[in-house]
Amino acid sequence: MARQDPAPSFKFKVELGGIIEAHFTECSGLSAERTVMQYEEGGVNDYVHVLPGRIKYSNIVLKHGVTDSSALWDWYKQGLREGRVKQVENISILLFDSTGKRVKRWNIKDAYPVKWAGPDFNAGNSQVAIETLEIAHHGFDLA
Repeated sequence: MARQDPAPSFKFKVELGGIIEAHFTECSGLSAERTVMQYEEGGVNDYVHVLPGRIKYSNIVLKHGVTDSSALWDWYKQGLREGRVKQVENISILLFDSTGKRVKRWNIKDAYPVKWAGPDFNAGNSQVAIETLEIAHHGFDLA
């Protein structure tokens, strides 16, 4: 059996349904958690039944260096006045190995922006200005 090295976390790409062209520097929040329900059965005193419940998904946080593009802000502010937020059906997060071969692909369902944050400014350092977009969604599939 051939040895398989784990994929590095810095080799990833985010595809945002053709709306946004951006090179993201960070992606976090790709997680799911199954809630549990506890049921105490009468006469059973040595344990409590733990039953599977719904699955909760964390919001995904995307960060990238600020450019002259306003695409992330434009997506976030859609629906600001009339309440019609644009959901994007085809957002994917792709992870690559050290040779550039795709290792995993997470396809995010019905995503929409819930928080946007502009960069922090500090004249005392030379870091890149970072823009943050947080998106909610209805789950993901691993392909």
